Amino acid sequence: MKTNFIEELKWRGILHDVMPGTEELLNKEVVTGYIGFDPTADSLHVGSLAQIMTLLRFQLAGHKPLALVGGATGMVGDPSGKSAERNLLDADTLNKNVEGIKKQLSQFLDFDCGANSAELVNNYDWFKNYSFLDFIRDAGKHITVNYMMAKDSVKNRINGDSGMSFTEFSYQLIQGYDFYHLWKEKNCKIQMGGSDQWGNITTGTEFIRRKASGEAFALTTQLIKKSDGTKFGKTEGGNIWLDREKTSPYKFYQFWLNVSDEDAKSYIRIFTLLSQSEIQELEAKHAAAPHERHLQKALAKEVTIRVHSEADYLQAIETAEFLFKSKAEDVANLNPDAFEKMLGGIDTFEVNKADVAKGINVVDLLVDKAAVFPSKTEARKMFTGNAVSISKAKVTDVNATINLEAFSGGKYLLVSKGKKENYLVKLIDEDDDKRKYYILLTGK
Repeated sequence: MKTNFIEELKWRGILHDVMPGTEELLNKEVVTGYIGFDPTADSLHVGSLAQIMTLLRFQLAGHKPLALVGGATGMVGDPSGKSAERNLLDADTLNKNVEGIKKQLSQFLDFDCGANSAELVNNYDWFKNYSFLDFIRDAGKHITVNYMMAKDSVKNRINGDSGMSFTEFSYQLIQGYDFYHLWKEKNCKIQMGGSDQWGNITTGTEFIRRKASGEAFALTTQLIKKSDGTKFGKTEGGNIWLDREKTSPYKFYQFWLNVSDEDAKSYIRIFTLLSQSEIQELEAKHAAAPHERHLQKALAKEVTIRVHSEADYLQAIETAEFLFKSKAEDVANLNPDAFEKMLGGIDTFEVNKADVAKGINVVDLLVDKAAVFPSKTEARKMFTGNAVSISKAKVTDVNATINLEAFSGGKYLLVSKGKKENYLVKLIDEDDDKRKYYILLTGK
């Protein structure tokens, strides 16, 4: 059953701004609309997930979504919301990033469902043979410097300490041309994005009006924030990525499971497809028993399955249960394969077997060889405070020695800081690695 796109965004609390006439257009016909994704890395992170879900909802409402990967604009850099100019990427890195993002977007959108099948487009395809002189003749004359200077993204940078290069100043004109190209070639009538993109998007609608006397529309969604004021999508370990090689499914699941009650109430609307009645039922259950964390569990389940798989979700549950409930003998009984399956998703540090063979002080191991602790002072404080377990056995002696026998299956050491932080120390044999490399090179 098709949904009303605007009403859907409203009740989910994600709609920020919409150009007059947009809702009437969407209710009248199947509309093609697009969102651009910036290829600054070879994976998107959860900060992009709200826009991916917006495109998905757009398609579920019966419209045709275009996901634009900015192969050309990635070479320029979007100044929106930035306080300083970022480093430009070389072509090889950019191409690698574009391919990684294309693959991820394909997991969410339906590319084979008839008239409103999704499409992936790359603006490098129409800019690669477009000369600078042709561009400033065809595009530059339609948008005035006064118009571009009035945008908040430009004013904030020009009035700031770092200023703005011509490269970044040109970004909104290039993005405006993207909209014009898709409007002309694919009958794309609406561009969507985060609220920080309003200036760039409306430059596109203005460009279409001035160059072709055409009509186009704009819609933006709320920027996702955390209730405590810290940046959404980041942890002490960095970004939460959609790529399992950068953020394991277990860590991804834990990120959502550990959000605050207040954030869970908004995130479950934004990042899942659960209906209004299903969410209201979960909210009632959560209010009756907050300690059960019904909202967080439902949120973590839905998002983990959508980004990864149901098998990954179930494994994340099993890993969490093991870490919370297991005893020293349970860890001791795990063989290396079971360790990889059960605990491979937690933060892992590799340590050379030779460094442990003769025995090593526990603090030296967990600070110098494996960065479980940021300093020896903090490590000693946590050990003496009875806050550290090794393979589920409490260790308080900062002078304790760790040898090869301490590693389960001769390979793994499970280190726990407090109740929630768990790390693996994995032994590697550098001599074996050198031998394998020699065989690979020589065939001997």
